[in-house]
Amino acid sequence: MQIPFVGFQPVKTSEHMAAFGVFGLLQLIAAVRFMQSRITRSQSVVLLIAVVVSTIVLGLGGIMLLTYAGYIAPWSGRFYSLWDTGYAKIHIPLIASVSEHQPTTWVSFFFDLHITAAIFPAGLWLCIKRVNDERVFVILYAVTAVYFAGVMVRLMLTLTPVVCILAGVAFSELFEKYMINDNLKDVTSPPNTKGKRKVIQEPASNSNVAANNGFNIGLNTRSAVIILFLFILSMFVAHCTYVTSHAYSSPSVVLQSYTSREAYYWLRQNTDENAKVMSWWDYGYQIAGMANRTTLVDNNTWNNTHISRVGQAMSSNESAAYEIMQELDVDYVLVIFGGVTGYSGDDINKFLWMVRIGGSTPEGAHIKEDDYFSKKGEYRVDKEASDIFKQCVMYKLCYYRFGGIMTEHGLGYDHVRRSIIGNKDFKLEHLEEAYTTENWIVRIYRVKKPNNRGL
Repeated sequence: MQIPFVGFQPVKTSEHMAAFGVFGLLQLIAAVRFMQSRITRSQSVVLLIAVVVSTIVLGLGGIMLLTYAGYIAPWSGRFYSLWDTGYAKIHIPLIASVSEHQPTTWVSFFFDLHITAAIFPAGLWLCIKRVNDERVFVILYAVTAVYFAGVMVRLMLTLTPVVCILAGVAFSELFEKYMINDNLKDVTSPPNTKGKRKVIQEPASNSNVAANNGFNIGLNTRSAVIILFLFILSMFVAHCTYVTSHAYSSPSVVLQSYTSREAYYWLRQNTDENAKVMSWWDYGYQIAGMANRTTLVDNNTWNNTHISRVGQAMSSNESAAYEIMQELDVDYVLVIFGGVTGYSGDDINKFLWMVRIGGSTPEGAHIKEDDYFSKKGEYRVDKEASDIFKQCVMYKLCYYRFGGIMTEHGLGYDHVRRSIIGNKDFKLEHLEEAYTTENWIVRIYRVKKPNNRGL
């Protein structure tokens, strides 16, 4: 609670109430057990049942009352998304638009877990086969973590520890079976005059070998299996090192290229230090950190309405968007475009999320996702694209002057969408191009000032 970001969330949010309640219940059970030594057995059973039932009833009633009074925050959209995978897309598009909230693919499972993804079910079966109080926790943890990790890719973090534990159990069992020679048994001789026992290894009888789970494998087979699994484990270590050093250690700055950093450097050197830059929230931290300029939204923006206004500006025609930009006092607009280089993570591919988020608030109720699809119901950028899409700000800022670029497939060929754009010849009325990187990945536009500004 001393960490500002955490604060009193563990005791004031609905998601934490179950864990907080279990903590309190454990204290009551400990108190009951303390009292059991001072009362009869029948009285202790009645007391335990009464305490548990009253605690659950009073606890649920208290939580409902405090939630109704506003002292406990209701369940968040992320929590609902864990149980209803389509909830966020319908009710809170902002949550669904985040890549780490998407369902986990099989590729992600095997990329993150490697061989442990295939081995940990064996460890889970061994725990079920030899269940005790400690293993019940591991079993429940594994089953619930697998489900939640499949719903959200970010929850792979909660699955990984139990996968490592159960994979370790499985490997331990395997090596124990194949490394210990069951054909030899320890025979302890009687103590000698000095009181010490001498351990002598003698071949075990056939009955002892058969009694040992019927596990009687030759030395060559044992050695081959051990070498094979040692090789697999060494590959697992090499894979983990690669993933740590490459996939999860490099900062995500659009593309790891000089041109991306060059654009932020241009903003720092050629714009007023108080200039406000409008972009999609994905690039807010990058602009603030590298260009040292104010952004409207970033990765920590909690105001859905504010993000929705940016989505409305990107989804509207230039005149309507200009009014929103004036309302937000925007000086520059930054977009990411990959049509020249083939970078698929650009703003055109993210645009439908801007439309959904922009239309999720009352101010953007006029923005409908279907209006940005072709007559066949497809998301296209060529001549079959809808007129509303071809006139919106995002389309124009990404494809401005792009229709004049000659490629091997003709003028204005988008290498990501693999088609020639449908709106080539257009002019900007309220915005002007300020800077475009060499490969057209980052494009920056200056918002024109009204003619009567300052009067």
